[in-house]
Amino acid sequence: MDKLSELLLKAKELVNNAKSEKEVEEARLNFLGKSGEVSKLLRGMKDIVPEERPAFGKKVNDIKNSIEALISDKKSAFTLSNAKKLLAKEKIDVTLPGRGVKNGALHPLTQAYLEIRDIFMNMGFDVFEGPEIEYEKYNFDMLNIPPDHPARDTQDTFYISDGILLRTQTSPVQIRTMLDNKPPIRMICPGRVYRSDDVDATHSPVFNQVEGLVVDKGISFANLKATIDLFLKELYGESTKTKFRPGFFPFTEPSAEVDATCTLCHGKGCSACRGAGIVEILGCGMVHPKVLENCGIDSSVYSGFAFGLGLDRIANIKYGITDIRLLYENDVRFLEQFK
Repeated sequence: MDKLSELLLKAKELVNNAKSEKEVEEARLNFLGKSGEVSKLLRGMKDIVPEERPAFGKKVNDIKNSIEALISDKKSAFTLSNAKKLLAKEKIDVTLPGRGVKNGALHPLTQAYLEIRDIFMNMGFDVFEGPEIEYEKYNFDMLNIPPDHPARDTQDTFYISDGILLRTQTSPVQIRTMLDNKPPIRMICPGRVYRSDDVDATHSPVFNQVEGLVVDKGISFANLKATIDLFLKELYGESTKTKFRPGFFPFTEPSAEVDATCTLCHGKGCSACRGAGIVEILGCGMVHPKVLENCGIDSSVYSGFAFGLGLDRIANIKYGITDIRLLYENDVRFLEQFK
C-alpha cells in the first residue's frame, strides 16, 4: 500500500512537470501502458493473500483513475495553450486598412471578338450562334464538301458517332441561318471549332472562328472586297492595306485568301510576317450556287458572299502574341497585360 501511495505521488510529479504533450504521453505509457507500473501491480495481485486482494485491487484502480485524470487535464491544458498561441498568431488588427481587390479584365480573345462583333454590327450584320456538336449533313454535305474530301477523315475531324461530329467550322451556322431565314441575310457566327491537330505554337485542337454571310439580290465580289477592306481598316487602322489572292473552298466560287499589312512592323517586314510586311488574315468568296440551292434559295435570283477568320489568329496579330498556347493557359501574368 505504501508503494501505491508513492506511485501516485511520482505520477503527479512527472505529469505536472511535463513540458510538452510528448512528455505527457511518455508518462502515460510509463504508468498506464501494458508494461507500465500500474499493470505490473495488477499482475502481482496473485502474490497477495486472498483476504487483502479486494482492498489492494480497489486501491490500484483508484490510483489508475487518478493518473488518467491527471493526464487528461494536462493534455487539455496543452490543447488550450496551443489554441491561444494560434489565435494570438492569427490575430487581425481590424484598424489596419483593408487589402485592395484586384480588378479583372476581359480575355484577349473576348476583347478581339467584341471589337470584331461591333464593327460588323455597325455595318448592319446580325449575330447567330449554333451547336458545337453538329450533324455531318450541315458541316459537310450542304456545304458542297464531297464524301471523299480529306477534311472528312478521322485524322482531321472528331466524330462522336455516325453522322455526328464536333463541328470543324462555324459554317454550319450559315446553313442553318439560310434554312430558317429568307434573304436578305447579313450575319456573322462566332464560336469554338474542333480539328484533330497537335498542340504547338500555331495549332490547337480547339480554336475560335468568326464567319460571315451576306445573301441578297445583286451581291457581287466587289461588295465582298469592300466589306473586307472596311472591316480590316476598322480593326487595324486606316493605313491597313489588303491583298486578295485566288483561293479554293468547296462552298465558295470564286474564292480568295486575304492578306493585310502586318500590325507589328507596319509593312516594313519582321519575324512575325517573315519579312513580307503582310500576313494572311482570312478566306472568303462568293457563295457557291449549289450551297444556296441546298438551302432552298434560288441562285438565279440571289447571290451572296461568305468569309471566315480565325479569332485566335486575329488576336495574335492584333496584340503581337507569338504563341497560341498562351491564350489557353490562363497564366495571370500574361492576362494582366490586357487590362
